[in-house]
Amino acid sequence: MSVWHMQPDLAASRRQHKQLYQVQGRYLLYVGLVALACLLYYVWFFLQFGVSGEQLTTGLQQIGRYLARMFVWHDFWNWPFGYYFTQIGVTLAIVFAGTLTATVLALLLSFFAARNIMRGVVLGSLALLMRRLFDVLRGIDMAIWGLIFVRAVGLGPLAGVLAIIMQDTGLLGRLYAEGHEAVDRSPGRGLTAVGANGLQKHRFGIFTQSFPTFLALSLYQIESNTRSAAVLGFVGAGGIGLIYAENMRLWNWMW
Repeated sequence: MSVWHMQPDLAASRRQHKQLYQVQGRYLLYVGLVALACLLYYVWFFLQFGVSGEQLTTGLQQIGRYLARMFVWHDFWNWPFGYYFTQIGVTLAIVFAGTLTATVLALLLSFFAARNIMRGVVLGSLALLMRRLFDVLRGIDMAIWGLIFVRAVGLGPLAGVLAIIMQDTGLLGRLYAEGHEAVDRSPGRGLTAVGANGLQKHRFGIFTQSFPTFLALSLYQIESNTRSAAVLGFVGAGGIGLIYAENMRLWNWMW
């Protein structure tokens, strides 16, 4: 029994599909140019800021040693675990209070930023202003908000909660608004045809479709804020970050 193997004729394929191969060639050229630009940027960065190869190698070695020392625990059984877990609980309380409040505020304000809801010149201008407000709120880092509110309301969890509310309202408000704008308009037309009012169309035609996006973004933001809230302790907002700051000031992280 003989087996016939067909060998591809690349030359004939190139002649037959010349345009396709030209597109592929341009794509590879663009990828090569982008890679070259990235390489030149790194070269410029190292030369501009005086980062030498020796410094980079030494830094990587130091990072390796620090990571190894993270698992060498001294006097482990005498650690103040009660205090540590209390501060972890404070951090989680800050995160849930701030994220929950920001979620409610962002959801309410997002309808005023959605362009498929705010139609017309006046309402469209209001939507534009609301989007710029969201840009300002999320453009300021959470740690900066923490510093502002520590100065305003004093040290403690309240400053952390307010910092999370401000940044998350800007971030989630913009994302919720984009979720409202991405919905299918057919249900809204159907509701209009049966005589639904504006509130009913927004409730059943827009929010019903954007609710999965709203829920997913809210849950993700809780996870993200749990990580970010640790930084708030460095500025006096309480939580597990306060323990980090205390141990760094006492040089307990170096042996």
